[in-house]
Amino acid sequence: MADEKLDLSPLERAIERLNEGWTRYQQDISDTQIRDGLIQRFEFTYEISHKMLKRHLEATSANPAEFDDMSFQDLIRMGNERGLLLGGWPEWRNYRDMRAKTSHTYDEDIALEVVACIPGFQGEATYLHQKLQAAQA
Repeated sequence: MADEKLDLSPLERAIERLNEGWTRYQQDISDTQIRDGLIQRFEFTYEISHKMLKRHLEATSANPAEFDDMSFQDLIRMGNERGLLLGGWPEWRNYRDMRAKTSHTYDEDIALEVVACIPGFQGEATYLHQKLQAAQA
């Protein structure tokens, strides 16, 4: 499996959509419909980032099965050790917590808390994408 290239296009498209959403939101931060769409884009970009990290680690591991039951924290630690992530466990735990809160975005305070983490996550997702691309070059 190590010779197979990971299809990074879903991650690339998700990051582009997240960036577009952020740009639109910055034009009118009072537009709750745009904000809600931005939060949804954060959700799917987070999910795809996590999946791509796991798939890459599996594809480059001598024992891909070791990732089947690996905790999220250990997955992030390993990605960080391999230089694939900008931030470590504290940052990713925050993104994970924000992702868990996205089902409560009808609450104004929670929605704003989730939105506040998006710029940091944009950098993280972009960095991961660049590192995964470089690893396949």
